[in-house]
Amino acid sequence: MKRTDRKIFFFDLDGTLLTSKKDISPKTMDALKKFTQAGNYFCINTGRAIDSAKAVYRGLELNFKGSFLCGCNGAEIYSVDEDEYVYRTGVPLELVPIIMDIANKYDMHCHTYNDTHIVSSMNGECMEYYRRVIKTPLLITDDVVKELTSPPPKMIAIELHDTSKQEKFYKALEDAVGDKITLLYSNPYYLEIFPKEAGKGNAVKRLAEILGIPVENTYAAGDQENDISMLEAAGVGVAMLNATDAVKRVCDIVTDEDNDHDGLADVILRAIR
Repeated sequence: MKRTDRKIFFFDLDGTLLTSKKDISPKTMDALKKFTQAGNYFCINTGRAIDSAKAVYRGLELNFKGSFLCGCNGAEIYSVDEDEYVYRTGVPLELVPIIMDIANKYDMHCHTYNDTHIVSSMNGECMEYYRRVIKTPLLITDDVVKELTSPPPKMIAIELHDTSKQEKFYKALEDAVGDKITLLYSNPYYLEIFPKEAGKGNAVKRLAEILGIPVENTYAAGDQENDISMLEAAGVGVAMLNATDAVKRVCDIVTDEDNDHDGLADVILRAIR
């Protein structure tokens, strides 16, 4: 029988759960241990792919019973305890070449993923910037679709210098396939491209339903635009002090400190009660 008194806390990674050094401070880690030891669920809800989320989870030795990973902006939900996916969707394969063609037209870096690799027809400054943090192996190919055996969980376009070019690409993509995909900036440089039925907010609703947790017992913390649907879907939305103004406007709580100064620790402890 499912316990309906349990809670689940969804965390974005960069700028939220992680410090700028990509670690978790001892005070915040202690709060997470107390939260999960009380029988509650821990979930990373990130724009990163599942393999990258796994690397963070294992690298930081989180090891919390009742852990889940939501990757690629809600396109994938993975149970750490069961070592299996509980939900997967993806960008329709027929849209991938259309999106890549538009990216080429606007000279935009754009890549996607298969089960083991980042898959791209481009390598250069944008990819080097992306892989400073994301260590997933890279496959460069002239035919991206050929390397995909199933719909990819997401695609991502990166522009480090020219925001006007980026916005033109965004508009062209929206006009061409905007009824079938969601477009969101996860930071000023990264445009996330994922299926309509995904989204961090839908991941909150799906996983809560799977676990039998009422919405009022769901918590979520984030800092960027792609976190907004998650923060709105959760019973309690938490914006980091370092979050954008748009994120702060939709939240129930704004932390007193930023991600480098244990902004989440007290919020996590209060959620236990």
